[in-house]
Amino acid sequence: MGHHKKDQFSFKAFLNLLLDTYKSWLSHDPFRSSAVVAYYAILSLPALLVIIVNIVGAVWGTEIVQGKLTEEFSMALGRDAAASIQAMITETQSEHKSTISTIIGIGVLLFGATGVFYHLKISLNAIWRIKADPNAKIKKVVIDRVLSFAFILAIGFLLLVSFIVTAAISVLNDFIRQVLPDVLLYVAYTLDFLISTGIISVLFGLIFKYLPDANIKWPSVKIGAVLTALLFVMGKSALGYYFGQAEPGSTYGAAGTIVLILLWVSYSCLILFFGAEFTYNYAKKFGYGIEPNSRAVSKEDIC
Repeated sequence: MGHHKKDQFSFKAFLNLLLDTYKSWLSHDPFRSSAVVAYYAILSLPALLVIIVNIVGAVWGTEIVQGKLTEEFSMALGRDAAASIQAMITETQSEHKSTISTIIGIGVLLFGATGVFYHLKISLNAIWRIKADPNAKIKKVVIDRVLSFAFILAIGFLLLVSFIVTAAISVLNDFIRQVLPDVLLYVAYTLDFLISTGIISVLFGLIFKYLPDANIKWPSVKIGAVLTALLFVMGKSALGYYFGQAEPGSTYGAAGTIVLILLWVSYSCLILFFGAEFTYNYAKKFGYGIEPNSRAVSKEDIC
């Protein structure tokens, strides 16, 4: 994994890169990896939501944040699933607990919330031909969990930015409606798409740069994050339509919400892993390279 330039970037090279990415993506069995992360996402979800609601709610107001999150879940998964998740948040935040159960609860909360990022990290390491240094052991586990919690804080911050920007756009839309009512729909759609893609690009960029046990250059991170965000935004719309029309969770009755979350996270991870494969191939092909950091070693024999 050298750092010298190997190829010049062109449209043909980009198409070849996408083809190579698709082949390596399939070779890493992304469906199995996505299912693993989705399983841990289900276990992490209550803790993750409670932490984010409290972090963002400290600035924005918890009821408003819960309302906005419910609205997002409703668009992505449907009203019934959103209502179930809302009930989950309310139940977890119950105040009728003893001091000991509260302390234990916080520990379980932190461990559970970081689980999804911990296992996401393992999958990204495999994609980037990296494995944890066997000598690091407990110290590395602690560092990984702390890093995972840092990502939860980052998501909370990005959500806060997203809510503030959305509120600003709403004010702007009211102004545009008075001045130029005919173009409002197009302006609102374009702004929403650009801002959503931008914020999600930042999140994916942070994940690619800091979550795996790797040293990677920003040029590779940026192009990989933007491509992954574009695919994610398009995939989110397609999934919302699919869930609305096919209602795949209805067959499972009371367990429908769990099934929908598993499906949504699995599909989202498929896109994320494709983006990670693209980032790896881009870094390798155009000379930026991806190297293991001090807590990991290279694993070039993974194919």
